[in-house]
Amino acid sequence: MSQSHSGMKIDVRRSRRRKQTVSAYRDGATIVVMIPARLSQAEEREWVAAMVDRITTSERRRRPDDVGLANRAEVLSNRYLDGLAVTASVRWVTNQNSRWGSCTPVDGSIRLSTRLQGMPSYVIDYVLLHELTHLLVHGHGEEFWGWVHRYDLSERARGFLEGVSATAKLDMTPDAD
Repeated sequence: MSQSHSGMKIDVRRSRRRKQTVSAYRDGATIVVMIPARLSQAEEREWVAAMVDRITTSERRRRPDDVGLANRAEVLSNRYLDGLAVTASVRWVTNQNSRWGSCTPVDGSIRLSTRLQGMPSYVIDYVLLHELTHLLVHGHGEEFWGWVHRYDLSERARGFLEGVSATAKLDMTPDAD
């Protein structure tokens, strides 16, 4: 049964086989909540509200807003770049379809593709660190990679991004900025 909760599309699925557990997941723009068939309408409303809150809270943690990105950039710069990379702005953008991120060293601005939202935080950190490093070093030479590889999860994150690109048949390499 489809419904709406705080402007979100919710699909509640009752199951006679499901005895006690309630679970939920996101399917595109819809949150699917699976509940036992025996629950009353009042119990359903309570569970739907709780599960939608759980999903949206989890998503907020994985998708920092622009202020969160700027704060994260400062932490990463301090930890891995000796505080040398200072940004004027860091923000999410929707118009990057062939890049994970971009940097304009002249004005200190960094933009990350919204395609990264929902990916593991270590992947977002890697792309952010990659772009921060461009504030120090232009191009992808030895010095650049020396800085980036200070991040111990850089190879894992690159592999993740390559896998996402290959699965979606995108021409988005981790180095493409």
